Amino acid sequence: MTDRDALAQAFEDNRKRLRAVAFRMLGSRSEADDALQETWLRLSRSDADVENLGGWLTTVVARVCLDVLRSRRSRREESLEDPGLESAANHDALLDAEHEVMLADSVGLAMLVVLETLNPAERVSFVLHDMFDLPFEEIAPIVGRTPTAARQLASRARRRVQGKGDSAESDRERQSQVVDAFLRASRAGDFEALLALLDPEIVARVGAAAVALGSTPEVRGANEVAKIFVGRAKGAQPALIDGVPGLVWAPGGKPRMVFKFAIDDEAITSIELISDAAQIGKMDLRIADK
Repeated sequence: MTDRDALAQAFEDNRKRLRAVAFRMLGSRSEADDALQETWLRLSRSDADVENLGGWLTTVVARVCLDVLRSRRSRREESLEDPGLESAANHDALLDAEHEVMLADSVGLAMLVVLETLNPAERVSFVLHDMFDLPFEEIAPIVGRTPTAARQLASRARRRVQGKGDSAESDRERQSQVVDAFLRASRAGDFEALLALLDPEIVARVGAAAVALGSTPEVRGANEVAKIFVGRAKGAQPALIDGVPGLVWAPGGKPRMVFKFAIDDEAITSIELISDAAQIGKMDLRIADK
């Protein structure tokens, strides 16, 4: 048996588990098979001396799936109703007996539908930890976060999967808590705490007035956005902005900068910085007495 034959046999020994990981992440049989093929190609091209092949393969297939999920999200083209895709909604007509058993024994169609609502990093963290018992220390480098941040991602995903809804009032309170936590982390210069509050694909934007003065109009990604705000926002105050929790910088009581947040569950998905006086003047601002 050649070294390549031995490698191929080792891959086959891990195939069932790798397919299960890929399927739960992607919810698509064909995409899961494609992810396995890409994983095999990376293994066959690698000249690294891998001590724990199973762990290495799991990491690789997870990263491949994360790339697929992020590409999916950025295109905004895929949905459960797309007739050209093998989505969770039509798998009952497409899956063979082996995959039907996989579904019945693991998450089921209903769970796959819920998983579709998670962002890519949440989905990967939740699947790897809650379904395959990977520690957050191993998940963190896959999603490009710290173990603490990976734990937060899985926790948010778990709450959504469990269907814990909120009333409008409790939802606003939850958002207010997230904004307060953001302000504390920013003021304290706590980069990790700040990072844990941000969606991996967060977008920070500044208004036209700031762009005209040379500011970058848009920054993407949790790491880059956290770098902007760590140690900053010391003069900002919590406020309701058109009824939504946010921050306002108002030296001398005059609002000069408004921080508008979009929050999905407990993750900040976007921050908009507005400094145009005319635009601010049209907002209903209620600065908290803190």
